Formats: sequence, C-alpha cells, structure tokens
Amino acid sequence: MSVNSHLTSLASDLVLSDSEKSSISTSIKTLSSRLNLYFGNQVIGHFQFCSSTRGTILPRKADGNSDIDYMVIFDTSDGKKKPQTYLNHLKNFVTEKYSTSEIYQSHPTIVLSLNHINFELVPAINNYGYYIPSPASSYSEWISTDPSGINQSLQNKNKENNYLIKPLVRLVKYWNARNKHPFPSFSMEQYIINTSFWGCSALKDYFYLFWSVFSCGYDTPEYIKTMVDRAKRYAKQAKEYEESNMIDRAKSEIQKIVPSL
Repeated sequence: MSVNSHLTSLASDLVLSDSEKSSISTSIKTLSSRLNLYFGNQVIGHFQFCSSTRGTILPRKADGNSDIDYMVIFDTSDGKKKPQTYLNHLKNFVTEKYSTSEIYQSHPTIVLSLNHINFELVPAINNYGYYIPSPASSYSEWISTDPSGINQSLQNKNKENNYLIKPLVRLVKYWNARNKHPFPSFSMEQYIINTSFWGCSALKDYFYLFWSVFSCGYDTPEYIKTMVDRAKRYAKQAKEYEESNMIDRAKSEIQKIVPSL
C-alpha cells in the first residue's frame, strides 16, 4: 500500500459510521424537544454547529474527546445577563432532564456526556450576530462567532482543492487527538483553511505540504514544539523515501504520524 492509499483509506475510516450518525441524530431530536419544553420562550433558537456540521468530526474510536457542539440562544428582551447565568440555566436543564448522565461545566460550555458521544451545550445571545461566552482567560465576557461563515469557508476551500481538504483536516485532527490535543481542534481547521495548497493534487501532497509549513507560535510550550518537529521530520523523511521509490519505508514513516485505526 502506498502512502497515498494509506492516507486515503485512513481519512475514510475517520468518518462517522452510519450507526453513530443515527445515534447522534436521535439524541439531537430528544435534546431539541426537551429544550423547547423546558425553556419555552426563554430560548429563541438552538442548533448543532462546529465540526459535526462540517464533516470533520472524528469518531470516538479515533478521538475519545469527540463531541457535538450545540448552541442555545437565550432571549435577552429583559436584558443581557452574565454568561455564567446562562450556563447555570443550561446546567439546571441537563441535571433535570439527564439525571443519569455525567454532567459538568467546562467553561464556556456545559458538557452532557452520553454513552455514544459528548454534547457541549454553548449558551449564546443574538445581537446582530451570535455571541458566546469568552474563554476564561479572556478580558471580555462575550465573543462573536459566525458558524455558517466558517462552514462556508471550509466548503469553498474543499471544493477548490479536489475535495481533499476535509480528509486532510480529519487526518491532522487525528494526529492532534493521538497527542492529547496540544492544539484546539478549531485552530487546526482554521490553519488549513488559511493555507495555500498550490500544486497539490493527491491527498499525500496536501499532507506533506501541511507538515512542511505548519509551525508553532513563539510562546508554544517546548514539549508541543517537540511533537510538531517530530511529525515534520517523519513527513519529510517519508517524502524523501517515496521520491526514491522506497514505498514501504515511506509508509512506515507516515504511520508514525497517523497509524491505521
């Protein structure tokens, strides 16, 4: 099996199975119904967003932290509250409606842990655009987000690049998961969206180019820089082996980055 065959096959294995999709769909229908009944007009909308709507979410067999992000938009006609107020509302909701499940706050979300997947419930407000709670380290309470815009950017990038961007994202996120998530998944997707893949045609070309250009910030911890440097070295060696027609050695190097499931 060539490097490209391995990457293509693995990227396909990193797609949710039909049974996983069915379980998630059922859970979302239940969640939606319970939110409507519990909150009534306190909530003006709710929907699934992030990687699970972009086709880049990983199955649990590849990433035990894989989750469904679900935005819950609260009515602010009586005034905008603190983010923690809305988080408390969501925590009370899941405690009452999902009493047997594992529930906890992971700022800025409420995590609902079901058998087949985790749901991250994200409170939001709508003020000429969606706003969600800022990370705990931020100075502001709310940050803007544009779920449909991000999805469209990835869709356009994927179409412009032989429909190989989403497979690349899944491969890179798999590496990230195997290394205990040194980078936020969203930042990996955004990095790929903003990268130029001129001259690439096969998935291996995209994979090689990603590792040749990917770099850490100056303040990235040394142990993470070491992980990245190791992957870059493996990718560079694999490409050199392949150019020398040493296919088995090339594949062996690639599997050090993204082994078969």
